[in-house]
Amino acid sequence: MSKGLSFGMINLQRNSWEEEVRRWKHVEELGFDSAWLGDHYCIYSQPTEPWFESWTLLAALANVTKTIKIGTLVTSIFLRHPPMLARQAMTIDHISKGRLILGLGTGLPGSPEFPMVGIKDYPGGERVKRFNEAVEIIVELLSNQSIKKFEGEFYHLINSNIYPSPVQKPRPSIMIAAMSNKMLKTAVKFADTWNSYGGRGLSPQKIFEKTIERNEKINKFCDELGRDPKTLKRSILIYGKEAFSVFNKEDNFTKYVEKYSEIGIEEFIFYYPGKENQQKTLEKVAKDIIPTYR
Repeated sequence: MSKGLSFGMINLQRNSWEEEVRRWKHVEELGFDSAWLGDHYCIYSQPTEPWFESWTLLAALANVTKTIKIGTLVTSIFLRHPPMLARQAMTIDHISKGRLILGLGTGLPGSPEFPMVGIKDYPGGERVKRFNEAVEIIVELLSNQSIKKFEGEFYHLINSNIYPSPVQKPRPSIMIAAMSNKMLKTAVKFADTWNSYGGRGLSPQKIFEKTIERNEKINKFCDELGRDPKTLKRSILIYGKEAFSVFNKEDNFTKYVEKYSEIGIEEFIFYYPGKENQQKTLEKVAKDIIPTYR
């Protein structure tokens, strides 16, 4: 049995404020390590459905929880200018007393939310280049509080700063969602945690195979860039068919964790289950199974 694993829960912010608070407090009481929100402009397949903005909600939820790590899985870098996002992260790190994990990603290519907010859906190569510059800025500001001058291809800053410094030193932990080779290299360069969700429209077996492949590439890129691969945490968001079945029974949960921990995954992030029978399984898993992996 694998040890030293961590477990998180993502709750997509479609509920009332009161229900959001109840769910987050429940996840914390169950002993999960982290709680997460999605980060989109809206549910783009249902744009008139309820959906709270993630960073505003995260600040409020930070104030009604006490111990659990919190974050967005993951913030779409193009919805916010990098220095402003760095300042938001610093602010929530203070509100939460040092519990923020800063999740970052490029957003979903082809997403209708880009035209919804009037932002260009950049092509792949430019997308990653912009992301790299943005992350470099965010890391520098959170680590050292100031940038005298930044002259990139896409971002140009003069005398940018954030004060006070974050609670966490040297900065909040950074999680980068990455699946392509270029983004995997970015994760190796900047992240404390690499996260993958497998992919859209894939079978559970294909997701597993893709995760193995990407994990092996992470190790390769660590060697190429001179990083100890043990210093980069490996995380997965349980996505697709398995996301809806993992809490159907305790055995489903155990089999999933065992399968992925054997290939090097150290952190498991699940969707908060909505069905009553899954809620009961969640309670049992949190009480009886998760502690055995710690």
